[in-house]
Amino acid sequence: MKISQSFTSLKNDLPSGLVVFLIALPLCLGVALASGAPLMSGIISGIIGGVVVGFISKSPISVSGPAAGLSAVVLAAIHELGSFDVFLMALLLSGLFQLILGLLKTGFIANYIPSNVINGLLAAIGIILILKQIPHAVGFDRDVEEDFSFFQRDGENTFSELLNIFTYFSWGAIVLTVLSLLILIFWNRTVFAKLKFLPVSLVVVLFGIVLNLVFKQFIPSLFITEEHMVNIPKFSGFSELIVFPSLAAIFNAKVWMVAATIAVISSIETLINLEALEIFDSKKRKTFPNNELIAQGVGNFFSGLLGGIPITSVVVRSSVNINAGAESNKSTIFHGILLFLSLIIFTPFLNQIPFASLACILLVTGYKLCKISIFKKMYLKGWNQFIPFISTIIAIVFSDLLIGVLIGSAISILFLLKSYLENPFVIEKETQFFEETLRIELPSHLSFLNKASLKRALTDISAGSRVILDGSYSDSIDNDVLEVIIDFKEHLAITKNIKLNIIGLNEKFQVGNQLQFSMKLNKEALHEVDPDLIISILENGNSRFVAGTSTEKYMKLQLNETSEGQNPFAIVLSCIDSRTSNEHVFDLGLGDIFSIRIAGNILNNDILGSLEYGVHAIGVRLIVVLGHTKCGAIIGACNGLELGHLSQLLEKIEPAIKLQTSIVDQRNGSNSAFVDDVAKNNVILTIERIKNESSIVSALVTAGRVKIIGGLYDIETGIVTFF
Repeated sequence: MKISQSFTSLKNDLPSGLVVFLIALPLCLGVALASGAPLMSGIISGIIGGVVVGFISKSPISVSGPAAGLSAVVLAAIHELGSFDVFLMALLLSGLFQLILGLLKTGFIANYIPSNVINGLLAAIGIILILKQIPHAVGFDRDVEEDFSFFQRDGENTFSELLNIFTYFSWGAIVLTVLSLLILIFWNRTVFAKLKFLPVSLVVVLFGIVLNLVFKQFIPSLFITEEHMVNIPKFSGFSELIVFPSLAAIFNAKVWMVAATIAVISSIETLINLEALEIFDSKKRKTFPNNELIAQGVGNFFSGLLGGIPITSVVVRSSVNINAGAESNKSTIFHGILLFLSLIIFTPFLNQIPFASLACILLVTGYKLCKISIFKKMYLKGWNQFIPFISTIIAIVFSDLLIGVLIGSAISILFLLKSYLENPFVIEKETQFFEETLRIELPSHLSFLNKASLKRALTDISAGSRVILDGSYSDSIDNDVLEVIIDFKEHLAITKNIKLNIIGLNEKFQVGNQLQFSMKLNKEALHEVDPDLIISILENGNSRFVAGTSTEKYMKLQLNETSEGQNPFAIVLSCIDSRTSNEHVFDLGLGDIFSIRIAGNILNNDILGSLEYGVHAIGVRLIVVLGHTKCGAIIGACNGLELGHLSQLLEKIEPAIKLQTSIVDQRNGSNSAFVDDVAKNNVILTIERIKNESSIVSALVTAGRVKIIGGLYDIETGIVTFF
């Protein structure tokens, strides 16, 4: 199995490695040129980035190579240090620094870069690719392939370069570009798409070479000349290719500063790119940041040792690698091997590749990175996601990757701070035992940034209110915030006659709990409560239960308050079914109701005695007889079930079955509609029996002191319907 999987991977990796090589070759030369380094240093870095880094990192998607984002740093460093060999010593040391960073497992830093910034990075690179490749696509090749900076070395910028294409363009390049784009767009809709070993990008490159030869033979006016094609310098031996570092420069303090700068910037750029690639990869394959840092460190060490320039993970080449179908690190290793062979064997063939062919591949790659759907997706996430996303794009397009990410991250932090300045706590108005209560639930962490919003919220509380300040879920509260709470407790609440309960702050913080109003009804309040108000309390509680917004119960406080006595406001006679817990169904706490539960919510003398105790001795104002759908006891009675003492219980449901005349057929437990109608009849008959068999309850009902209602609980929706 492993051999088969390895072979399948190789079938995808070798063609994708070839495609990446074709893209990477001119880019490697371009970075070296932009960095002011020897031209072949870019190829050396590409070889090391492919073979060494690919072998060590084992990343299935990331491709490393000379970093365009560091070209300005390299140019300035070579100028400051005085020579390229001294710079190589700094690069060698930076590799050791990166190796240490990887061993210290600092790759976790990438997890703290906001996803909106990462998406902005990808989109920005896509836009830059499109803008920078348009001139090459039409044959205007004054700027090197890898110059992704807005301000170019030739004095132009990205936009002025686009205007310049109207002063010169090649009709041959334009024809080649149009045809190549058509191949890239429609290839997967043809039978050739089944040729997995032949990536469409490779087809475009081969097509460009062949078409240009056709132009040369038959249409000379369209022939694309050498200055618009890849130009690899002639290989004249390894002695002229390799430049060794100046070991004596190790005692130069400036060398160490440059080494630290390159290590930090290239490490951050690599980690950012890895995060971006995981988002871009449709297969969502994972990269390993610490392994990558170790690999980059080793790569930059050898790059400095052999005459290269800094290496990082590169989004452009990695994106091409993903699009070409790479399965493993074999792709990037193979691309590195091909870069090496290109110096010795392939130069004459590779120098036949038109820049326009490579531009087409990068144009399609750029489009995939910045599709309109990505902008729509980020917009729908809200301004706090969209603005950092757009800001990152603009900053990267007009500066560079690292500055753009820093600006985007800074704006994301500003939105985060703004959210802190807004209410980070839950403020809810709810009815606590027939009186409106304002509940303020503090979050797990409150910093000084939350001081203003909490102070404003407490100041806005109306005079005479009942307030619960709940810190039960708080793990840390800054002293500044505690001072606001203490000031509210000791001054403002007293001045405005606010009844304040402070809960959950005594154990962890220097603010004692305070209870200025009861969480339960007292006997006098219970005596004055109207039964219809109790019904509305039950209805509202059931609505919260159904919506999943049940209120905080403060069970420990309720336990203390009910330890000396009880004043429940209702009695609920319901079934023992495990799905019909009355306290949950009506969103109630300890001591709120008497809950009588028996199979089929039937009535007997013991239950009648319990009802009489509740309404007479305690003063309960409401009796609820609650049935439910799909009741097992009702089903058993409908099916004539006989089972020990249960048979006697089910006999009490028989009158409800006989009362149901609306359904003629299937009068048994398999007919759910029939069962539910019988359950409702059973509730109605039970209410009648209570009135008829208990003179105590009947007298209180007649006097208007007690009300009896029925209800049916739907076990599928959680809704209680009263009748």
